[in-house]
Amino acid sequence: MDIKSAEFVISSPTVEKCPQTQLPEYAFIGRSNVGKSSLINMLTGYNKLAKTSSMPGKTLLINHFLINKEWYLVDLPGYGYAKRGKQEQENLKRMITNYVLRREQMLNLFVLIDSRHEPQRIDQEFIEFLGENGVPFSLVFTKADKLSHSKLNSNIQAYLKHLKETWEELPPHFATSAESRLGREELLGYIEEINRGQMA
Repeated sequence: MDIKSAEFVISSPTVEKCPQTQLPEYAFIGRSNVGKSSLINMLTGYNKLAKTSSMPGKTLLINHFLINKEWYLVDLPGYGYAKRGKQEQENLKRMITNYVLRREQMLNLFVLIDSRHEPQRIDQEFIEFLGENGVPFSLVFTKADKLSHSKLNSNIQAYLKHLKETWEELPPHFATSAESRLGREELLGYIEEINRGQMA
C-alpha cells in the first residue's frame, strides 16, 4: 500500500465525538512507552504525524488520522501508566473500552507489545478482554531492532506459546521496528487486505 496522504482530523474525548463517517478504522493501542507514536509515524511516512515524547502516557484522547482519504488510523491512549491518578486511569479505561466495544467502523485493533520483554500481565488481561468480547485484533511486536534476529524470534515464539495456553487460535502477529521500518509492508498490506474484503 502506498501512503499518499495522512492528515490529523480530530482528537475526541469520547467515542460519541468521533467522526461520523462510515470509513474503516484501524486502531493502535499498547502500554505506555511501547513505541506507538514512532510506529504510526513510520507506517505513514510522516515523521511528526503522531507526537512522540520521552514522557510515557502523553496520548489522552482518541486521535483520528485520515489516510489516503480512504481509511482512518486511530491512535488510542496507552494503558497501564501507573503515575496517573486513579480517577484519570478510570476515565481513560472507560474511553478505551467504549471505543473498542462500540465503534462499529473499527475493523481491527493493533495491540502493541514491546518485543524485549516477557509477557506482561497487563497485556495478557487486555488481550483476554478483547477475546471475551470478540474484538478483532492483531499483535504488533515493537522495537525489533533492539534485539538480535534469533532473540527476537525466540521472544515472539515464547509469547505465542504463552497465549496458546488459553487461545485455540492465535491472532495475526507482526514484528516491527520504527527505526529500520521492519514490518511496514506487512502491516499496511494486512490493512489493505481487510479494506479489499470490505469492498468485495
